[in-house]
This record gives sequence, structure tokens and C-alpha cells, in this order.
Amino acid sequence: MAAPWLKATPEGVELALLIQPRASRTRVVGEHDGLLKLQLAAPPVDGEANAALLEFLAKQLGVPRRQVSLAAGDASRRKRVTVVGVDAARVEAVMTGGT
Repeated sequence: MAAPWLKATPEGVELALLIQPRASRTRVVGEHDGLLKLQLAAPPVDGEANAALLEFLAKQLGVPRRQVSLAAGDASRRKRVTVVGVDAARVEAVMTGGT
């Protein structure tokens, strides 16, 4: 069964995330209340945290930055991110440390 924060789409996947900006470092923390929690070192100012989030996800999943986009939650800690061209099982393994 897939993680509750991960939804397969025809193009790739959609991630339901809980973001904690201004952390000491950028990392995946784990599941929290049905969402995948990430800590970001970037502050939530002028879109910096959103940009850092998308860059981090692209790097973690090994896809070009242009394949990762914010679907919802621009100014919220709860965000939905779409990643095109990836497999849900691979995303779950990478984000939960199972590689």
C-alpha cells in the first residue's frame, strides 16, 4: 500500500507535504499526520522556501527541476507538489530512505 502522502497520477506523482522552514538543515523528517514532513533551511520569505523545496525534491528524486512544481499551498506549510516522469514506488523508497 502506498504512503498516504503519495498519490500516483498519469504524469507522475503528487506529494502532500508539511514544511518546516528555517530549520538547521534541509531534510526529510518522516510522516506526520498523513503528510510527508520536510525541514527546510530556507526562510519563508519571498518564495525562498518554495524554491528550496522544489530544488531539494528534484535533487532527491534525480529529475530536472522543471519536472517539479508546486500544485497548492504557495503561502502555507501544507503543500502539494507534482513531480512529472517518476514512479510512485521509487519516490516512496527515496523519500523514506529505502532507495
